[in-house]
Amino acid sequence: MATITSSINSSYDRASEVKAFDETKTGVQGLVNAGIQEIPRIFIHPPQTIPKATVSLDIPVIDLACTDHASTVDKILKASENLGFFQVVNHGIPISIMNEMLQGVRRFHEQDVDVKKKFYTRDPSKAVIHNSNFDLYSTQAANWRDNFFSYMAPSPPSAEELPEVCRDIQIEYSKQVLKLGGLLFRLISEALGLEPNHLGDMDCDKGILSLGHYYPACPQPELTMGATKHTDDGFLTVLLQDEIGGLQILYQNKWIDVPSTPGAIVINIGDLLQASLLISNGKLRSVEHRVVANQIGPRVYAACFFSTNLAPSIKVYGPIKELVSDDNPARYRETTVHDYTKLTFSKGLGVPRLLYLKI
Repeated sequence: MATITSSINSSYDRASEVKAFDETKTGVQGLVNAGIQEIPRIFIHPPQTIPKATVSLDIPVIDLACTDHASTVDKILKASENLGFFQVVNHGIPISIMNEMLQGVRRFHEQDVDVKKKFYTRDPSKAVIHNSNFDLYSTQAANWRDNFFSYMAPSPPSAEELPEVCRDIQIEYSKQVLKLGGLLFRLISEALGLEPNHLGDMDCDKGILSLGHYYPACPQPELTMGATKHTDDGFLTVLLQDEIGGLQILYQNKWIDVPSTPGAIVINIGDLLQASLLISNGKLRSVEHRVVANQIGPRVYAACFFSTNLAPSIKVYGPIKELVSDDNPARYRETTVHDYTKLTFSKGLGVPRLLYLKI
């Protein structure tokens, strides 16, 4: 470990240290298991990017079983316009399945290291991809987390290709999220004054990328981040976070904690939904968010991104014609999901990708 644990004040060859860390195939958890007391230089962020004090603000909690349909639609619109984030309850996914999904993420990351290493790769064609920091070689400062991910819709891998310790729950949870996504896209369509099936007919609800994030306890959380500030590049994100939390959103230049609410699922608007819908006076917001590092851990998150990501595609997304007029012209040029995701991989987390689509 000596080759990748240089102190803050020593000079170092970043490229070599990144390569050495990656080649261990044990990720951040491997560093913690080795008993490090100082984080490697590659994880140290500039002081101005480290978390400052947060302010209190209630994140809307929307009851999807509410019998007042018009009220539900209005609440989703206001939350999506204002914060870009909201939580949903009575969403149809049993709490037992939610808890088991989080446990499945934990089991994957805490299984025998030799088994886990078999999934460690940076090859995007693999059915399951496990690594630490997808943008490790392009970012200026790595984040204190490991993850694994796979495309669970529309063309999921075979059960045999998924990790044994979490395959059953990953398959079941993805099915549940697809149902929830269908409902959310119908409600968002209505909120925008469109036909309920509009976004579904655009295939916004067809693809799911499932991620299992693992944030080990950090010995120096004041120097690094669990996830640097960024927006999500898909249409919509469905997130489970454990009781420790750590997720924050940027609102009016202040950071707001997103609490871990029992039974609730966090929903946030992604870039592609904003690019498809945002016109000059604004509609939905893809908001910057981050995850702080913490001495408490490990923490686990299960995130499902509605997007076809790197799957080959020719379907083009751009401002919805029904929402564009002479008074409200389109502000973004068209793109495919594939090309937009390639931009994410090339630029890394935290780069404001929507700027590249601005007209």
